[in-house]
Amino acid sequence: MWKPPERIKFETAVARWPSGEEAAGSRLYSPLTTPNFKLNQRTWVPAMVPWRASEDGDVTEDVIDWYARFAEGRPGAIVIEATGIRDIPSGPLLRISSDRYLSGLQRLTNAVREASGGQTRLFIQLIDFLQIRRRPQPGAFFERFLEVTASHRERLEMEADDEQAVRERLANLEDAELEAVLGPRELEALRHGYRERVTDTHLPGIAALPETLPPLFAQAAARAQQAGFDGIELHYAHAYTMASFLSATNQRDDGYGGPREQRVRLPLEVYRAVRASVGDDYPVGCRFLSDEIIAEGSGIHDACFFATEFARAGMDFLSLSRGGKFDDAKQPKVGWAAYPYTGRSGYECMPAYLSDPQGPWGRNSEPVAMIRGALRAAGFDTPVVSAGGIHSFDQAEALLAGGKADIVGFARQSLADPDWFEKVRLGRGNEVMLCRYSNYCEGLDQKHKQVTCELWDRTELDASDAVLASDGKRRLTAPRWVPRENQ
Repeated sequence: MWKPPERIKFETAVARWPSGEEAAGSRLYSPLTTPNFKLNQRTWVPAMVPWRASEDGDVTEDVIDWYARFAEGRPGAIVIEATGIRDIPSGPLLRISSDRYLSGLQRLTNAVREASGGQTRLFIQLIDFLQIRRRPQPGAFFERFLEVTASHRERLEMEADDEQAVRERLANLEDAELEAVLGPRELEALRHGYRERVTDTHLPGIAALPETLPPLFAQAAARAQQAGFDGIELHYAHAYTMASFLSATNQRDDGYGGPREQRVRLPLEVYRAVRASVGDDYPVGCRFLSDEIIAEGSGIHDACFFATEFARAGMDFLSLSRGGKFDDAKQPKVGWAAYPYTGRSGYECMPAYLSDPQGPWGRNSEPVAMIRGALRAAGFDTPVVSAGGIHSFDQAEALLAGGKADIVGFARQSLADPDWFEKVRLGRGNEVMLCRYSNYCEGLDQKHKQVTCELWDRTELDASDAVLASDGKRRLTAPRWVPRENQ
């Protein structure tokens, strides 16, 4: 993963924790109520992919255990991981692409309600993603994957040779020679793996996305409502389809790219289709980026515009992330797929304890504050979720008190300690396990391994309730919290 050149080492620490009385009177633990959106407290667990679904996208007992463990901490809301709306192979990632997934998702919503005592709202994040392939072996690329064209023949001066001879010649060229023969996308497919883009309108499926995606999202949303989720979060962030439509790199010429007024068109059409599917009184919001952090990408002023348009359309909440793009991802190993959190944009999404002078904490807080300010200036009171390196009560309370957010998201910190919310509420913050921001969890995610936290995954492996990861070396959920005087 990319790291700032300064590589300053930071250590997570909290100077003070509130008493139970202070927490009870805080903004963080106050309810949020809008006509369509209610939380018992303003704490939020953003979507994180734990790689616990079956290979066919089914809810497993490990999935249920994972989310029930977060629910035991009783945050205001949990957002279930990015869940695929298309019935296509995607590994151990949840899907909601057909009715056959309903029973498993209903078990999940029931488990979270039971574990939280009905205190935690449960949302599901709906995602679409385009095709991406692993970086191929060079021999396989030239033998099977590359389409030999007249351009290749001309550049090699092999117009009269058969195709196999051309492939063999290409396979024996040095890198510098290949750059004179292959096109940019062909070189990318060789060096990083093939990846579709929303601008590949020469492909019929990509050209048709404005027609195919709204009904797919709408059908998935209807299933989520039927399964008992409390609301929908549309995934418009990071490296995936809807974020790519919003990106300034989207220069489609069919009315869905170019100026930002056209780039926001499909995300709004998807939202309207979802709204028509679930009704006016069911919470629907989205997660999108405050800044793409890539060359020629969208920045904060684009995000302010998108936020205002989403609010104008009637979204019930807006959750902000940052970066996480394929555009600057590092070259993967042969046999691996590109991972959108390995470049600078990925660092800004998940900054680590080795950082620049700004440090790994709250890097998204001021951009989110600007976006919320733009919303309020435009006359909208849509709740805004701020997340990114937040681990202490004082950090969170300051964001709310300063009018910089309405809800505070704790992602890696809730993974480090799912009981953060109850410990702090009860005045027992000194018992919190603080995230180190080592990105141990991110390293597991990159390899599509079951995600755990280094603070607890080797603890009490022989406990009767410990379920071990597939490698047999780690537990899959944090041990139950036992208050110190009860130990």
